[in-house]
Amino acid sequence: MTPKPQPDLREQFGHLSTINTRWMDNDVYGHVNNVQYYSFFDTVVNRYLIEAGALDIHGGQVIGLVVETHCNYFAPLAFPQDVEAGLRVAHVGNASVRYEVGLFAPGQPLAAAMGHFVHVYVDRSTRRPVPLSAALLDALAPLRRSA
Repeated sequence: MTPKPQPDLREQFGHLSTINTRWMDNDVYGHVNNVQYYSFFDTVVNRYLIEAGALDIHGGQVIGLVVETHCNYFAPLAFPQDVEAGLRVAHVGNASVRYEVGLFAPGQPLAAAMGHFVHVYVDRSTRRPVPLSAALLDALAPLRRSA
């Protein structure tokens, strides 16, 4: 039997970024709808890479394609609450990276949701995998999860 997933602590993530929720993020049950969590994952990963100078979304020859995502939900988040997204890197391959994301309510020590997001980096025109660039590897270094 697989153990039940447990939320991680905010200090287990190497980078934190605040994401504003929007009115439309809530569903009829009064909390952020599950599909928005994946948007938050995409936002924290790509914002970090752009700000670190490792990703040029408009003119770069290399782009990251999402090949896998997963999320476990532990506590609700709701508009107008901000979300604090924690980011770390669990695995670096030749052409891929597995990012792990924790989503936190402001000031809360435990993640309200946790998931992962795998990018395969490919040539923009051929869509064939390419080795990770030195700039990307440098940007990922502070996020590497310790063994």
